Amino acid sequence: MKVNKPCVYSVDSVRKGLSRRRLLQAGALCSVSLALLPREVLARANVERTISLDNLHTGESLKTLFWQDGRYVPDALQEINHVLRDYRTDEVKDIDPSLLDLLYVLRKKLETSEPFGVISGYRSPATNAMLRKAGHHVAKHSYHMKGMAIDIRLPDYRLADLHRAALSLKAGGVGYYPASNFVHVDTGPVRHWS
Repeated sequence: MKVNKPCVYSVDSVRKGLSRRRLLQAGALCSVSLALLPREVLARANVERTISLDNLHTGESLKTLFWQDGRYVPDALQEINHVLRDYRTDEVKDIDPSLLDLLYVLRKKLETSEPFGVISGYRSPATNAMLRKAGHHVAKHSYHMKGMAIDIRLPDYRLADLHRAALSLKAGGVGYYPASNFVHVDTGPVRHWS
């Protein structure tokens, strides 16, 4: 995964002909590149992060601050784990905080404050096996069972645009399911499928 170099402009570079306008343009470019940083770099940044989720199966909604003062907020993580539980079995599993960072960056990239519509978060092994037996195309060792995957949509975005934005992050797996109206994202290796 490519990591952007930090934007550094010294007094010397300004003296060597970098005009005020060029300096402002460079600063704007730096701001944009910060929004596109990989989640590993974001995890080290000290920026408050929130997430908004609507579980489409349970009707539960959550908007919470999950990162503050340089750390994940334990109570918020517990709330997120509950909302993203396996709704079929009511089993709760810890959700990978990197998945939350990925969703945060995706929301920033799309410039939206709308909640993600959640089709599937955590999926228990029993549910995963049941779905496979019923003929659904789910991976035998799905990242959903590890709390590292989520299937989402955004009410104010076309699915194709959400898919394109997720792919552009190059930060995990991205699956495109237009017939079922969702995009899968996970924190596994970078890969994609339709």
